Amino acid sequence: MSRVLIIPDVHLKPWIFDMAEKVNKESYDDIVVLGDLVDDWGMGSNLDIYKATLDRAAKFGKDHETSLWCYGNHDVSYLWDAMESGYSVQARITAVEGINKLERVLEGRLKFVHKIDDVLFSHAGLTEAFVLHSCGYHMKEIEDILAKVNRMGKQELWRDSSPIWARPQHDFYRMFRDDIFYQVVGHTPVEEPLDACGVLTLDLFSTYSDGSPYGNQKLYILDTETKKHKEAILL
Repeated sequence: MSRVLIIPDVHLKPWIFDMAEKVNKESYDDIVVLGDLVDDWGMGSNLDIYKATLDRAAKFGKDHETSLWCYGNHDVSYLWDAMESGYSVQARITAVEGINKLERVLEGRLKFVHKIDDVLFSHAGLTEAFVLHSCGYHMKEIEDILAKVNRMGKQELWRDSSPIWARPQHDFYRMFRDDIFYQVVGHTPVEEPLDACGVLTLDLFSTYSDGSPYGNQKLYILDTETKKHKEAILL
């Protein structure tokens, strides 16, 4: 059993890491960061906030040396030079340098999908369609599947059903081995935690275009045995 503190999409809000530091350390065993550290409404030319966010992420990753991190679509869009909504040409060099620094600090802890017990953590969700298309029917062991997914690049992952792009909250995706694995994702903004069809969505720090909050701006802890989540209490 593991109690996991989950940090969802950050999107240039470095204070979320400060908030996480205030959670009682006895209330959780592990930390998972769900990705999308960069980009937000109207911030494309604010290079200082890109640098501050990525520097704060690197410090948090160094201080919490067992924390696990997921790439988000906004993060890899800079590494792969893949244009999308929110992509900032002005911030590209700053973003690439900051994410590369984070990769060095994390030393292999930054991946597309992580597994703790029977819970999968990714930015957007691991779908059955993606696994069958990318890994085939012959690959059965979850460790082999995750190893292959975590080695993938733009050609395989820049598609709607992938673990950086899927939206099971809106589309009729069957999640990978949903009779065995529970999944925790960000990517799709929600006002409150959404626990539906074996997927817990926690993108709770998103905002409207005017900067006002869309989600409840709270952190949550998941028990990987019971699959129950609770609000993280700040000290």
